[in-house]
Amino acid sequence: MTELTAIPPITMPAGRSAAAERMRLHRERRRKGLRCFTIELRETEIDALIRKGLLKAETRNEPCAIVYGLYAHLERTLGPVP
Repeated sequence: MTELTAIPPITMPAGRSAAAERMRLHRERRRKGLRCFTIELRETEIDALIRKGLLKAETRNEPCAIVYGLYAHLERTLGPVP
């Protein structure tokens, strides 16, 4: 006769809470020397990014595209990241 043994259930580690994940990302950014800010831009500032060729006119309403345009502007103005 075959003997059956109980197999303990596999438990997955508890997921991180949203707050814990935000804090982890915050600490990771700080280790990399990064700071996170929320800024407001005027339409005229977005127009200037387009005129300088740092943002395409058709992406003027896309937050990610605007962020990359601002990064390019800062790199041109302040120099490349060390």
